[in-house]
Amino acid sequence: MNNRLATPDKDAIALLPPFERLDLARISLVTTGAQAQEAQAQLLQAKAWGFDTESKPTFKVGELSDGPHILQLSTAERAWVFQLHEPECRRVAAQLLAHGGVVKAGFGLGDDRKRIVHKLGIEPQGILELNQVFHAQGYRKDMGVKGAVAVLFNQRFIKSKKAATSNWANARLSEAQLVYAANDAYAAIRVWQALALSV
Repeated sequence: MNNRLATPDKDAIALLPPFERLDLARISLVTTGAQAQEAQAQLLQAKAWGFDTESKPTFKVGELSDGPHILQLSTAERAWVFQLHEPECRRVAAQLLAHGGVVKAGFGLGDDRKRIVHKLGIEPQGILELNQVFHAQGYRKDMGVKGAVAVLFNQRFIKSKKAATSNWANARLSEAQLVYAANDAYAAIRVWQALALSV
């Protein structure tokens, strides 16, 4: 096993063709209990989900986040963006994350896990940190979603800095926020699929 596999750098990734992202037609915003139950029924038909959360950024020293404010779950076909303001939405989101029969794949999930335990009162089950899979395959640097998409698909994953640092606690999310959030989870499930097929 070669333990010195290189991750493409930023300049090399910038030259790659763009990764095809989910558009709004394949993204469901979940804000009510009824929408959450409908999403749950569809998600439970899959054996793995791409998974991520978003929290309102904190800018002051000592300021604690009360996130996550958003939970994103995605299959290879579509993504659901759960807003966690409404109690029934939170309850269904907690059920989905506590469900042990589905792989929940993502990047940099340590912080997400801690916040989920604190906010939703459950220990997420079936979490797969994709960065660890790449480490096991011999990649020496931490692998985020951009590096993984470049390595596996030879494509460039586009992330909006503006959306990343936007207010995820807003009652109304912008289209840019929805596309950003959904595609983080969508890219993770696509990476999981590619890794699952190659092992």
